Amino acid sequence: MSETEYTRRLSKSRFVAGCQCLGYLWWKVHEHDAPELIPDEALQYRFDQGHQVGARARERFPGGVLIDLPYNAVEARVAETAAALAAGAPAVFEASFLADDVFVMVDVLERVNGGFNMIEVKATKSLKDEHIPDATVQAHVLKRCGIDVARSEIMHLNPEYRHPEGDLFQRTDVTAEVAAYLPQIADEIEEQLRVIHGPRPELGFGPRCHEPRECPFLGRCWPDDPNHISALYRVGPKKTWEYMQAGINTIPDLPPDTKLSDVQKRQIRAQETGEMIVEPGLAEALEPFSGRLGFLDFETVGPAIPVWPGLAPWGSVPAQFSYHEESPDGQITHKEKLAEGPDDPRPALARKLVDACAGADKIAMYTTYEVGCVRKLREAVPELAGPLQEIEEKLIDLKPVVLDHVYHPDFGGSFSIKDILTPLVPELSYDDMPINDGNVASAEIARLLLEEDIIPDDEREQLRKDLLEYCKQDTWAMVELVKRLRKLAAT
Repeated sequence: MSETEYTRRLSKSRFVAGCQCLGYLWWKVHEHDAPELIPDEALQYRFDQGHQVGARARERFPGGVLIDLPYNAVEARVAETAAALAAGAPAVFEASFLADDVFVMVDVLERVNGGFNMIEVKATKSLKDEHIPDATVQAHVLKRCGIDVARSEIMHLNPEYRHPEGDLFQRTDVTAEVAAYLPQIADEIEEQLRVIHGPRPELGFGPRCHEPRECPFLGRCWPDDPNHISALYRVGPKKTWEYMQAGINTIPDLPPDTKLSDVQKRQIRAQETGEMIVEPGLAEALEPFSGRLGFLDFETVGPAIPVWPGLAPWGSVPAQFSYHEESPDGQITHKEKLAEGPDDPRPALARKLVDACAGADKIAMYTTYEVGCVRKLREAVPELAGPLQEIEEKLIDLKPVVLDHVYHPDFGGSFSIKDILTPLVPELSYDDMPINDGNVASAEIARLLLEEDIIPDDEREQLRKDLLEYCKQDTWAMVELVKRLRKLAAT
């Protein structure tokens, strides 16, 4: 397929992008190799999980024929689909059709009673609003190609499934929703085709930048301004847009009588003065962080299709931890564990965790995520329920200490540990680390555990080293953060 042919056509993914924003569609078509569209390890992992879900779904349709050709071999795919249907295939997977300059590949086209069920497979755990335009554009193309669609379905993961018992999938009938959407689909297709054949539309920004998910080109549209109203702590996309519609585009534009939280007020004071704000109660808030103090951080893995007992689809499993401990005399020790191989990582991780935390009086975490991880281990390893319960009771959250007592102008309205770390502890940074994001770490752990046999030995060892370094940095960051907070409280 030539570049011109590639550009002039819509696809399912392009159409859905256009439903969100025509500017997003234009960039997706005309800059399909843009850096914003290159998935990082975390997003690629989700794509790969989606492919696995699709492959598992096909097992439900015995005798089905897969159209196994390159995506851009449009004419060949269409021809092979027609041949499979003519041969009476009971189901065709990735069945391909082209009409009105729209090319679609139907995940499952199931033959039933002289007609067909059109089934779109999703790796989500429920039906979502954005699935309807996706299904409807397929129904439109199939109708234009003379295919009698008796029923439209979304086949998604069953949130009640627990490995290995039950049904992994649910099939939800969306025939009525598709029928209700169909009358407007031709006009939407026409508009989108007009957009991709013309200059980039100047649409500005709005709620569509975040719904149904954040646009990858967000940075090209939204102002890069630390005082923009979107940088106000916990303002959220909806409230941001309400402010902007009222003519409040920056934080200084806020009227004096605006109702604000204490944190937001502290943020505004810090940005107005350009100086860090430290509240008088900081020393008292730090009192629990004393004695033999541990610092705990977990990394988890959550495959779409569960592989260990009792797990739901996308259920997260603790697979790594880092633990620093500070003794009353200031000495620091470190212990860690990263799971190995495809077996259930929870028993070995739980045993190592219990051993690591045995001497702590309190254990610091940043956010309550670690509470959930300890509880997951307790449920999965009942023989260690008692010691794990003791660990949970020792956990104390460091984030509220910062949230309620400190604001640095460079926080940017965020209290994630990465956003507060460099302003408070400038010598620490994640920027130059091979793995510097929790979602990426999760994806890489999944690869390490579940694809171990296809990763070369040298790459596997380097990946383990990078993961251990990342998780260790998370707990070391808390060690240094507490030191910094103690100094701020003493001044």
